[in-house]
Amino acid sequence: MNKFKLLIAGRLIRVFIVLLIISIFASCTKIDFFEKTVSFNKHEWSSANKPSINFSVSDTSAYYNLFVVLRHSDAYGYNNIWLNLTVIPPGDTAQSELKEFQLADNKKGWLGSGMDDIFEHRIQVNKQPIKYKAGNYTFILQQMMREDPLEHILNAGIRIEKAK
Repeated sequence: MNKFKLLIAGRLIRVFIVLLIISIFASCTKIDFFEKTVSFNKHEWSSANKPSINFSVSDTSAYYNLFVVLRHSDAYGYNNIWLNLTVIPPGDTAQSELKEFQLADNKKGWLGSGMDDIFEHRIQVNKQPIKYKAGNYTFILQQMMREDPLEHILNAGIRIEKAK
C-alpha cells in the first residue's frame, strides 16, 4: 500500500509541475492594447481641459481599433456626450472631428458596465480597423456639451487595440 501511495504522490507532483510550467508560459502572452485615462478634479470636466494622450506605433502591419473610454457617476444627467476628438499623426497636421457618443437609452439605461454608481464606457470610434503609420500619435479629447463644466465625469481617455 505504501508503494501505491508513493506512486500516486509522484504522479500528482509531476502533473502539478507540468501545469505550473504551462500556466507560466500561458501568462507570458503579450497584451495588444494601450489604454490611458485622465481624472478630473471634483468630477467636473471643463471644456478648457483637453486631455492629451500620446501613443507610439511601431507595428505598421497591424490594424487597430480606437475607443473612447469614459467613466461617470450615475448622477450624470445626459444619455450622450459630444466630444471633439483630435488626432495628430506623426509629421502631419491635426485632424479634428466632432462626435456624439451614446451612453444610455430609455430601455436599457446605461450602456456601459457599472459597479455601484460608477459606469464605464468603451465606445469604438472607427467602424473598421485602421492602419497607423510608424511614429508618435497625439489624441486630444474635448467635451463639447452645453453644460460647462460637465459634472459627474470621473475620467476620459482612449484605448487602442490591435484588431484580431
